[in-house]
Amino acid sequence: MDLEFTSAELAFREEVRAFFAENVPAEWLTRVRAGLRLEPQELIAYQKALAAKGWGAPTWPVEYGGPGWSPAQNYIFESESARAGAPIQFHQGLELIGPIIFTYGSQELKDRYLPGIIHADDWWCQGYSEPGAGSDLASLRTTAVRDGDHYVLNGQKMWTSYAQVASHMFVLARTSQEPKRQQGISLLLVDMNTPGIAIRKIETMDEKYTTNEVFLDDVRVPVGNLVGEEGRGWEYGKVLLDRERMVCSATAIHLPQVLGGVREAASARKVRGVPLIETPAFAAQLAQLEIEAMALETMVLRLLADLASGADSGPRGSMVKLRWSDLYQRGTALWIEALGPEAAHFRALEGQGPVDMPYAMQGALYSRVTSIYGGSSEIQHNIIARRALGL
Repeated sequence: MDLEFTSAELAFREEVRAFFAENVPAEWLTRVRAGLRLEPQELIAYQKALAAKGWGAPTWPVEYGGPGWSPAQNYIFESESARAGAPIQFHQGLELIGPIIFTYGSQELKDRYLPGIIHADDWWCQGYSEPGAGSDLASLRTTAVRDGDHYVLNGQKMWTSYAQVASHMFVLARTSQEPKRQQGISLLLVDMNTPGIAIRKIETMDEKYTTNEVFLDDVRVPVGNLVGEEGRGWEYGKVLLDRERMVCSATAIHLPQVLGGVREAASARKVRGVPLIETPAFAAQLAQLEIEAMALETMVLRLLADLASGADSGPRGSMVKLRWSDLYQRGTALWIEALGPEAAHFRALEGQGPVDMPYAMQGALYSRVTSIYGGSSEIQHNIIARRALGL
């Protein structure tokens, strides 16, 4: 790989920096660098600003509304995003169902849904996991029975992020019962305003309302909302999950935001009159994390190079996801250590403590889910063992 930027790429970097300087409020930084998502209305406004610039779908082909960027431009965009404290674009529509629609969906589905994803007119949630069917997704029991021009959905979905604000949900459901569990599953696009959908909040320890149970009771979905062919949902779902792991490639580039928070907190806190960052034990921990984050960024660059050349990246997406979740969890834990005992306050004490409290603690709590969603770390180890080692 050539890691030197051309003059055109350097000019593009300046354009990206100017965009972020104008469109990323300074008050976002404390939440973004802790790994916390912004509020839906903030993410929508950010997405609309990107869409107005023509950058709403950085990884999409030009024919579907993408900017036609090279891997180097995508890397510049993400790295400058991290430097500016910009949030990662909300990925459910953009990086998950959008590419599935333009790859396998009908022209009608492309025309209906792709512009709404780019311009944040629609908000998507993912109807995959169920009670008893999380990482073992082939065990799902939600059914979709054909009734004339509609499918009738019945079942329950779990851990559905932002279902309470979503306008649409992409759902895996059984359209037939087959001997092999992976067969007979189809992928459907569901309007969240359809009668028969009920949403129940799931309380999480970070006290952020993002996660839900979704109950489907005789929900009628037009047959035209079937993506691709009936019974091939498992195939499409695996592609989508691979893309979800690829999202971590962009997220991994944002690790320096967390480590910047660690460095700032450790510089401000003194232990026996010495800044914590100057103590050998702490400095060694931070240096190790920064080295591993740099190595992970290099792996991301290799992944982008594979994508550009059309090469099969094999299990590298799983490798990135596995390493990123580990480093993010370790980074937020070190941040809490750097802030000191006051970081135990889940909510900020008015007028006291660094501005990153309580966001660092909330980020540390939220980080625990990163080794579960998108396929747990155990699943990623299995994928790597099978695809890389042939075990």
